[in-house]
Amino acid sequence: MEQPCYRCGQSVEEGIPFCPHCSAPQIRVVVAEAVPAASADIAVSAPGTALPASPGVTGFDLPSRWSETLKPCALAAFVAFLLMFLGLNPFVDMISVGFLAVVFYRQREPGTVLRLTIGARLGAVSGLLWFAITSILEVLGVLVLHKGPEIRNEVIARIGQAASQTTDPQALALFDKLKTPAGIEFLMLFGVIFAFIASILLASLGGVLGSAILGRSRRS
Repeated sequence: MEQPCYRCGQSVEEGIPFCPHCSAPQIRVVVAEAVPAASADIAVSAPGTALPASPGVTGFDLPSRWSETLKPCALAAFVAFLLMFLGLNPFVDMISVGFLAVVFYRQREPGTVLRLTIGARLGAVSGLLWFAITSILEVLGVLVLHKGPEIRNEVIARIGQAASQTTDPQALALFDKLKTPAGIEFLMLFGVIFAFIASILLASLGGVLGSAILGRSRRS
């Protein structure tokens, strides 16, 4: 099948890349026109217009709500610290801080569905803040009030009480090593790590209990 050359008009067989008469290229590239997108498929919001939140995403999951989440957690941590200062058991206080975080968050966000996972996250954040507050104040007490020797003597006294309850030579040798400065430093470091983990876990448990109790009372 032949077709005319677009430059000289001579007949050129189909499939030949150049015209044998004028050497004009016979391959043409056809560019398809872009199809405009339907206005109904793409919705452009005006500046300053808030987009609706997608279903299934709670306010706690949105990064912009973290500032509102930290406020009830910080308040719960401060109240729980005061309760411990007044004589509340530290482990009970760790559970209480998570429960209080859920209570304060419910007061600020009454329409939010408090799932157990949200309660656990609130509890973990409040427990972390509680640990930070107590640790900072204890360090200030050691530096400002010079309570270092008092804490050291208390640790040695507790080691002595534990050693008095056993007659095992290996256990007694271990207690003697713990009474040394290196042993006391190890016990204090171990205590800080243990308090950090326990505060987060127990506060998360308190948050879960708070979500379960408040959720049950809300449905009833």
